[in-house]
Amino acid sequence: MAEIINSPLFGVLISLVCFEISIALYNKFKAPLLNPLLISTILIISTLLMFNISFEQYNSGGKFISFFLGPATVVLAVPLYNKLELLKKNLIPLLSGILVGSIAGIVSIIFLSYALNLDLSIIKSLIPKSTTVPIGIEISKGLGGIPSLTVFAIIVSGIIGSIIGPLLFKIFKIDNSLSKGIAFGTASHALGTAKAFEIGETEGAISSICIAVAGIITVFIAPLIYNICTSILGI
Repeated sequence: MAEIINSPLFGVLISLVCFEISIALYNKFKAPLLNPLLISTILIISTLLMFNISFEQYNSGGKFISFFLGPATVVLAVPLYNKLELLKKNLIPLLSGILVGSIAGIVSIIFLSYALNLDLSIIKSLIPKSTTVPIGIEISKGLGGIPSLTVFAIIVSGIIGSIIGPLLFKIFKIDNSLSKGIAFGTASHALGTAKAFEIGETEGAISSICIAVAGIITVFIAPLIYNICTSILGI
């Protein structure tokens, strides 16, 4: 049994099994709270605790799945290519929306964290919450944050965005496909993009480009905005 648990295949297998179970549950009930990533995370943690398996043992194989996060993000360029003409026609609104959304996300997290009297290291860790995991980790390291906390914040923001996004569109009567795609991709990265594709191909394609552009923008503006906001707040 120990040989199986310590094998890299164990981490890969348990991840795939839990995710497939989560996908099946989501497809059957279509409940927003049954987000596959959320449920599979809970299932994996429960399995590790139940059988007293350390994270190091699991991650000997789980790290291979993490490695493919980058390539998986690049694959999102395929649907974007199919909507290239739409992108060219709406380039200025698209870039403006991503820029404003990225700035708003960073500023809001800093001021809300300050209002809640959170530790400075936690604030730094939460700043890249709306980017993809590979980009968010590097931003967090550069700011002096806690990468593991950043990963958690990214997952939570993605899940929340994919759940409440459609509800907010209904409340504010947002019907424009471009606007929905920008909102999902800029605020909720890959998880939001997955939800965007459920709504429509255009929404998904726009959201996929927003992931990359928002990530690049955040890399450059996050330190600048952090310094400005901390100067204003005196922290």
